[in-house]
Amino acid sequence: MSVRWLLPLLWALSAEADFFQFDSISNVSTYYFNYIYCNIWEGDCQPNQDDATQQVPTRDLWQGFPQDYISLLHQWYCSLGQCCESGDCRITNNITGLSTDLQTKLHGQHLAQSVVLKAIQGFINNPESNKPLTLSFHGWSGTGKNFVARIIADNLYRDGVKSECVRLFIAPFHFPHARLVDTYKGQLREAIRDMVLRCPQTLFIFDEAEKLHPGLIDAIKPYMDHYDNVDGVSYRRAIFLFLSNIGGATINDVALDFWHSGQNREDIGMEDLEHRLRAETMESQGGFAQSELMSGHLIDFFVPFLPLEYRHVKLCARDAYAARGLETDEATLDEVAKAMLYVPKEERLFSAQGCKSIPQRINFFLP
Repeated sequence: MSVRWLLPLLWALSAEADFFQFDSISNVSTYYFNYIYCNIWEGDCQPNQDDATQQVPTRDLWQGFPQDYISLLHQWYCSLGQCCESGDCRITNNITGLSTDLQTKLHGQHLAQSVVLKAIQGFINNPESNKPLTLSFHGWSGTGKNFVARIIADNLYRDGVKSECVRLFIAPFHFPHARLVDTYKGQLREAIRDMVLRCPQTLFIFDEAEKLHPGLIDAIKPYMDHYDNVDGVSYRRAIFLFLSNIGGATINDVALDFWHSGQNREDIGMEDLEHRLRAETMESQGGFAQSELMSGHLIDFFVPFLPLEYRHVKLCARDAYAARGLETDEATLDEVAKAMLYVPKEERLFSAQGCKSIPQRINFFLP
């Protein structure tokens, strides 16, 4: 099959050689040889994305070449599994899967389920967006902020968080020293610019965002603003997620007030939280609150993650057992849930640890 496609291609190249410079032909030939060697013959190689010989030829290279042969080359290239309807196989944008995962895997977070889905879906369906999408996740540790970030990555990208279009930054790990903030600025700007140039749609996740230095966030503020481009590069198809514990106390107070008044937690709306959450974030300590990201109103949605109750912890335990292929019963799930710490102490209402430690906790209940 491959030979049948290659013969007319080689004839076309020789017949139309006047349209090209010899170094361009060499790069194209080297690219396809490397692709076949690495992916079909499974040769021992490490493609270098910065090397021109490892990059897919662009349409500009073929300007003036007969359309019939461009189509022929395209069909042959796609027959190797390198083409997708989206135009980039790394990007899947599975909104149906995103909706399903948020509804079935995320427990006790009706606000996050709704806001995240609408924000992502609206952004994906609007290729002419005038700015990148910027979401800020707030709540106690263990309520699902990192979990939702992974769900987003899994459904927007073929390789999930391991995709070369996704980058995770953990503030204390990647930027630990305040005295090196100027160095970090250059590194962060370069990392974001490089990914945007490589991928038509990128996802940047900043965990423990409240620990970021304000100057570090301000250094990348232009990438999240309403600009057509910054130094010739457009960032409008990027998604920025900031994960923070800021606002956790406010969110918990609202949930506790609803419980004391006999109202269902599912009746809590964004109108009950968004203004208070934005205000607490602005007044909090740390670089995230002091940055121009906040004063410039560049965050599109503040997403609250509610404290989890006993029933939600049981659902997390059920999922943890299922992920290991283990069967369990209600009594065991109750044992796991009861082993968690709850607050306030009087009501034992909200899990202080959320679901984060559940996968480790069930080890104590295995036979």
